[in-house]
Formats: sequence, C-alpha cells, structure tokens
Amino acid sequence: MNTPDGTKNTPSEPRLLDQLRDRIRLKHYSIRTEGQYVQWARRFILFHHKRHPREMGADEVEAFLTHLAVEGRVAAATQNQALSALLFLYREVLGVDLPWLDGLVRAKRPARLPVVLSGNEVQRVLDRMQ
Repeated sequence: MNTPDGTKNTPSEPRLLDQLRDRIRLKHYSIRTEGQYVQWARRFILFHHKRHPREMGADEVEAFLTHLAVEGRVAAATQNQALSALLFLYREVLGVDLPWLDGLVRAKRPARLPVVLSGNEVQRVLDRMQ
C-alpha cells in the first residue's frame, strides 16, 4: 500500500517483547521461562525510564542488577534469573554480546546448614545429652 506521498508503507517490525517471546518459543523454552524473561525485560526497560535496550549496554544491565541486589534485596537465584533473561534478550533478540559484568554487586546466598548429620556428629550430640 502506498502512502499519500507515494512511498511504500511497510509493516513495522514486531515490538521488542513480541520478538523476545517469539525467540523463546523458537528455542522451545517453557511457558514459565517465557513469562519470567518477558517480565524481567519489562522491568529492566521501566527501570531505565522506557529506554530501548538497543540504546543501553552492560553498564545499564549492571546498574539494574545491582539495584535488585542492594535496593530490592532479592535472593541470589532471583538476580541470576534476571541476569539470564537480560543476557538472552541481548544475545538472542538484539544480537549483542555483553562484556562480562565486573562491577555487579551480587546478591548474597544464605548460609545453609546441613540437612543430615553424619554419624560422628550425631554421636557428639548424644554424648552431650544427659
């Protein structure tokens, strides 16, 4: 179809989040992964005042992930999920490899206590009981 000035009217490129969904489906990721990756991409864009990710790079990704850890106090697994989503967005949809994020403040993993005691540990506990 032609526009009033005689130039061809080409269909616009799909929206970024639709491109992200299409790429995730092409790679056969789960529907839950799709939902989370789209949600993280949306939060990243909103965090940077609706700037397009193509205009941003590693510094903005680093700022967002650091914000999640410091201000949002998210768990390490949550921060890692956000990182994976953004790396997927940049690598698979935008075709950009981000350099490693050195200045990133990582969320702290909680100290884990063992679920099961060894035989020696059980014996020491029993020896202290009266």
